[in-house]
Amino acid sequence: MANGSDRVRFTVGGKIFETTTTTLANAGRQSMLGALLDDSWNPRQPATGDGEYFIDRNPACFAVLLDLLRTGELHVPPDVPERLLYREALFYGLLDHVRAARWGPFDGNLLRPAASVAGRAPGDGTAIRAGPDGGCCVAHGSMVHVYDWMLEEHRPISLDYQQVNDVGYLDTQSIVVTARARLGKGDGGMGLFCSSTGELRHRFRIAHANQVKSFTAGALSFSSSDHKIFASCKGRCNEYGIGVWDQNTGQQVDFFYEPPGCLLGDADMLQWLDGSNCLMVATLFPRSDNCFIGLLDLRDKNVVWSWSDAGITTSLDEKRVLHAIAAEDGRSICVVNQYEDLGFMDLRSSAGGVRWSSRSKLMNRKVPAEESCYPKLAAHGGQLFSSMNDSISVFCGPEWVLTSTLRRGYGGSICDFSIGGDRLFALHSDENVFDVWETPPSPII
Repeated sequence: MANGSDRVRFTVGGKIFETTTTTLANAGRQSMLGALLDDSWNPRQPATGDGEYFIDRNPACFAVLLDLLRTGELHVPPDVPERLLYREALFYGLLDHVRAARWGPFDGNLLRPAASVAGRAPGDGTAIRAGPDGGCCVAHGSMVHVYDWMLEEHRPISLDYQQVNDVGYLDTQSIVVTARARLGKGDGGMGLFCSSTGELRHRFRIAHANQVKSFTAGALSFSSSDHKIFASCKGRCNEYGIGVWDQNTGQQVDFFYEPPGCLLGDADMLQWLDGSNCLMVATLFPRSDNCFIGLLDLRDKNVVWSWSDAGITTSLDEKRVLHAIAAEDGRSICVVNQYEDLGFMDLRSSAGGVRWSSRSKLMNRKVPAEESCYPKLAAHGGQLFSSMNDSISVFCGPEWVLTSTLRRGYGGSICDFSIGGDRLFALHSDENVFDVWETPPSPII
């Protein structure tokens, strides 16, 4: 620290660096460098007493990180391995700064392909899920392959030949996996696994009439407001419904038994709606001959809104609901059919059916003769996303106008996609290849 000025001097790995308190303040209070400043953002006296801070770390990486704090831009020299830089950024508490410099806030209309990762196993994957920190996991058969935000693969989660049905991040370190129970085996159900080691941390139990039962767990959802985990469940004695567990204790706190006419245990999709404190449940074609979508109020144990195509005559050439998602405003549910037509149902009305939109670019497109994947939907940041074959369409505005299309030239049809950590991950049907899409960082003016 130079006397009488705001300059600060470091010796890092034998190399001297000099900067200012203004630059260090850009690191933030939670970082190691920001902690060197007192409450008035003035440098604290170094423990060495000679006016310099000594840090026994890599000097080349420190130079890159210091330049990032000065300029807001990340420039990595060819002789600095990125993984080494990320490790050093983690030491200094600057990973968020590095991520922010690598890619910007999520915007579907600005996404650009950033990477393509080949899977470990051939054939179709079950699901891909984005992690909150920019990583992801891919479910395939009885395995879940886990990748951190640097797209380095961690030790996989193995369920010992049990079929994975769904997977989701509880937080950056915890992944919940649902599985199918095998005939004559006391397995299946749900487990909580460590994302970095693949180790089982907790097995979720279901009890009926005070007796623990084996069950098949399907679709997952999480409530951040009251810390609950939801899963569709099927028991062996017609114990169909929605199980509810506490995120903190892992203990079962409720079970919503399937009422007549409501297909809950076979649900393809669960989504918690914070604004209404309800759970959306969707059981769709082809898992069921009839589609059912309902809103469950778990406090009153009541289905407060529902729609079904039971009794509606449809053929393969007519519109079938293949996926559904509740809009972020909680006032409507968006559905998609095999032609990528978007349909909307008003949650404020108990009457009426699907209002199909004529604004889809593929409204009159015929289903391709070659094998393809069913379309999927996602909503994020006021935008709507719909996959169809090898592309993802982005819709915006109150009328959901098509504004962008995301497409890569290889990998085959998109069987699933997920948004999280300011990234979009698209899983292709050919050999589990998945693409990573990012928004470029904003230019420094």
